[in-house]
Amino acid sequence: MREQLLKAFQRNQIVAIIYISKSGEITKRRIRISKMSHDTFQAYCFLKRAKRIFLINNVLAVVPEFHREREVI
Repeated sequence: MREQLLKAFQRNQIVAIIYISKSGEITKRRIRISKMSHDTFQAYCFLKRAKRIFLINNVLAVVPEFHREREVI
């Protein structure tokens, strides 16, 4: 998981993650990573509209978001 998060951080890419909180709640979040450390990372969370700190071990899945431009005819 760390490698996928690191790639997203290096590319300044928005990703969707499935995250399990300390209390056991599972959420899906859209984030943009701003800092990474050994076991945590800081990211802007679009769900909470604020910067948050996440534990890397609590990330269950990472999916990059790609936005395609529509063709105008």
